[in-house]
Amino acid sequence: MRFPKSLALATLLLTGTAAVSAHAADLTFASPEVLPSGWIVTVKGNLRAGPSYPGSDDLSFIGYPSLSFRRAGTVERFSAPDDGLSFSFLDDSAFRFGAVGRFQGGRYYEDNEELFGLKKIDWAVEPGVFVEYWITDFLRARAELRHGINGHHGFVADLGLDVVQSFGAFTLSAGPRLSLGDGDFTRTYFGVTPEEAALNGQVTAYDPSGGITSVGATLGATYTWSPQWSTTAFVTYKHLVGDAADSPIVKEFGSENQVGVGLTLSYSFSTGR
Repeated sequence: MRFPKSLALATLLLTGTAAVSAHAADLTFASPEVLPSGWIVTVKGNLRAGPSYPGSDDLSFIGYPSLSFRRAGTVERFSAPDDGLSFSFLDDSAFRFGAVGRFQGGRYYEDNEELFGLKKIDWAVEPGVFVEYWITDFLRARAELRHGINGHHGFVADLGLDVVQSFGAFTLSAGPRLSLGDGDFTRTYFGVTPEEAALNGQVTAYDPSGGITSVGATLGATYTWSPQWSTTAFVTYKHLVGDAADSPIVKEFGSENQVGVGLTLSYSFSTGR
């Protein structure tokens, strides 16, 4: 288990992006008492662990705060634990559309000496758009399309379904996931140039194509302690497929099985005008 050198930067980026999502209504399942006017503000403390880089078998931890708010009296929206940070442009009873963003950590030789000779990959931010539709009152479909900036410059997409059910103070969500990346993305994280292969000595040259990169699932559970406090725990699983799974980086140094876990503590309160 490793702490990446980009930890502090990731914290700042995620905090700043979360602040931009002010009107998104992407709150957790807490149901705070609302005033007839003003805002409902939700402050979150987030702790997550996941692969140090795509294809890695080492875990990196990251902790960061986030903030979101919505007008009092508006409908509270479900947000899956692995959704990108979102800002809605259109938000009716069943359909949402808007901007989304995610952070992707970098790949550094200091994190794993086996990576010697392979190029360093800096952290990346992935702005994009999302669309979400509630097929029924308990089944949500969501798609995100994003483009990398800094660490990679490819297009990536995430598709998912979530079954959402409440049982008293508990709210459970679960559903399948499908991830795709274009050639720029797969070559950045899974490709090996002849020069890199010669320097490293353990991997062969590899030029992957774009397509489906992983299939998996996400499971989340939220417990509402009070109208103000809630806790969400989740686990994600991705199984690399296609050219991503065939990468010598994954076969020699990593794993096709990508597991992530996380915990979020949320506090919601109402404000006046």
